[in-house]
Amino acid sequence: MKIKVIERLDLGDIVTFTPNKDIPRYNWFYFKEGYSREFVMTMFKKFRVDTESWVLDPFMGSGTTLLACREKGVNGIGIDISPLFYMITEVKIRDYDINKLNMYSEKIFKSKFKLYDVNNIHPILKKAFNLHNLRDILFFRDIISEINDRKYRDFFLLALLNASSKVSLLWKEGPELKPHIRRHIPPFREIFIRVVRRMIRDIQELELRPSEIYLYQSDARRMTQIEDESIDFIITSPPYLNRIDYTRLYETEYLLTFGDLKINPIRSYIGLKPPNRGYIKKSKYIPDDIPPIGKAYFNDMYEVLNEMYRVLSPGGKISIVVGQGIFPDRVIDSDIIIAKMAYEIGFRNIEVWIVNKRIATKKRTKKIGVVNESIIIGRK
Repeated sequence: MKIKVIERLDLGDIVTFTPNKDIPRYNWFYFKEGYSREFVMTMFKKFRVDTESWVLDPFMGSGTTLLACREKGVNGIGIDISPLFYMITEVKIRDYDINKLNMYSEKIFKSKFKLYDVNNIHPILKKAFNLHNLRDILFFRDIISEINDRKYRDFFLLALLNASSKVSLLWKEGPELKPHIRRHIPPFREIFIRVVRRMIRDIQELELRPSEIYLYQSDARRMTQIEDESIDFIITSPPYLNRIDYTRLYETEYLLTFGDLKINPIRSYIGLKPPNRGYIKKSKYIPDDIPPIGKAYFNDMYEVLNEMYRVLSPGGKISIVVGQGIFPDRVIDSDIIIAKMAYEIGFRNIEVWIVNKRIATKKRTKKIGVVNESIIIGRK
């Protein structure tokens, strides 16, 4: 087996979401687990992606890959199991009528305020916002819900999520939401108006080119919507091997978007359910001595890699950003294991680019090991 491992620490920043913070449209929703536009453009250049190409992102998250496709006029397919991130991506890549956006925004801003009864509101929302901002957020959410055109309704709903994050009292830290001590909490109404106006300006500043884009709220292990050997390139980042429940981490956004609708937890293994008792190892490269969540993760990734291989055209290429798994007693080399499974399935010319390194500790004192974040490159 030939897997080349090299260090590319110069690429460390671009596999984070941070560079997107100042880029129109890309910054409409801060997705801390995502990567940047610059990373996608780097892969476009490396793979020589052109307007005839088809690019797949089976873990589209907040839609960076698909938005880059629209920016460059490249055809793309995005898949995500989360209804929240499906909506966010759809809003980012759409075309809009500026006149309609201005009309709706003025109507929203001029709506007569009604005091919202928060007695029956979910406790998480009460923790996330002070009373004044919470009432404003819920008032504007109700006004937005009255917009009949879903395309424009979703646009303003995403603006509301964006603005609400800037006044939140909860902070996404590791696998959970934690209280965020803030000296000054701005009024939501002021932030919301500013965000809406900026998003409308963004549409004019970042021109999108015509291309075919298809989005599916679906499972990356069963990409039945995609035909065999129909994809030229795959650029993606699956959930890392960790203990994060992404539904809980983004619970505030889920509640504001869907209310108290019960959403199945989306955890750090790829599927929606933990492994059952009848565990069968699907690859010889999955270690036997790792926790059950690790076995479930690699089993799921094996299925995802199989699907990637099926839909990729001969000579097609993959770029997968992955992080190593951290457990109380060890670091699990997820990047190497996934690369070996890819080779087992049939991918070749596999390289593992180590782009970030950090020290993992237990209780901030005991060193567990060095954790890598890597890009896996390969070809069918």
